[in-house]
Amino acid sequence: MSPSRPASQPTASQTTADALRELQARVQDLEATAERTGQNLDAALAPLRQQLDTLRREHAAGLSRWDRVQLARTPGRPTALDYVERLCSDWTELHGDRRFGDDPALIGGPARWQGRPVMLLLQQKGRDTKTKIKRRFGSANPEGYRKAIRLMDLADRFGLPVVSLIDTQGAYPGLEAEERGQGWAIAESIQRMVRLRVPAVCTVIGEGGSGGALAVGVGNRVLIQENAWYSVISPEGAASILWRDAAQAPLAAEALRVTAADLLDLGIVEEVVPEPPGGAHLDPEAAAQALGSAVSRHLDALSALSPDELLSQRAARFRSLGAFEER
Repeated sequence: MSPSRPASQPTASQTTADALRELQARVQDLEATAERTGQNLDAALAPLRQQLDTLRREHAAGLSRWDRVQLARTPGRPTALDYVERLCSDWTELHGDRRFGDDPALIGGPARWQGRPVMLLLQQKGRDTKTKIKRRFGSANPEGYRKAIRLMDLADRFGLPVVSLIDTQGAYPGLEAEERGQGWAIAESIQRMVRLRVPAVCTVIGEGGSGGALAVGVGNRVLIQENAWYSVISPEGAASILWRDAAQAPLAAEALRVTAADLLDLGIVEEVVPEPPGGAHLDPEAAAQALGSAVSRHLDALSALSPDELLSQRAARFRSLGAFEER
């Protein structure tokens, strides 16, 4: 039996969001006028910007779990490559799994993360309709995960810490993916990441769905941005199974406890990386700086550990996950 739907009236969160959009439009109009005419409108803009910042904070405080899921999917939210462009130098993408082909949904290669040599593993959704279709919205085929394994081998060989940016609803569910061993490729990627002898820091920057995310998420430290989500299944998928109705996704999101704050409480992530008020899409530069600093700080801490200590710590971390009670 499907749960009853709430009455269709605006919530406090929706009302605040409407006011936020209106105020943001006013600020943008004034900024455009100032730029076009050369007038100094700082006196008019300053109180509006302050009000906008306050409203963004109030809006964030009233967000439901489903609201957070929607924020993780907001058009214009920074992708993995947006962060690479802002935080990395000497980035070189490596292609192919040496078995079947290349996968544009899961990419990677060596780079310098704020000056530090690393190996990047990136789930890239795309920035517009054309690239999103090309990259299958960040859902990788088996060759993507086998490429990730190849890059992890290189990271171990050259002593490069692994930095993984996770953003996918899950591995690609197509027939061709299953024919090429999707489940096996994910399992091999998880196994290889567990055995890394270099530091690994993983961050969920948008969506973290199921094994498709976990395949490149077995780090010594796992971080998550404030408005990202991470779960064994998407809210829509869970709703379709439990209630035969994907429209019940908001209810499933509450039950799954998918948000950054939930995951921190459960001990699944080590840190929630703050986003600018209103979300990372409103200030990508500030979001990138917060992400870069957090990842670098954890890499610094892990650099003091030996390869054997890194292995032991990573294995112990994942073995300790889950709440249970012995009777």
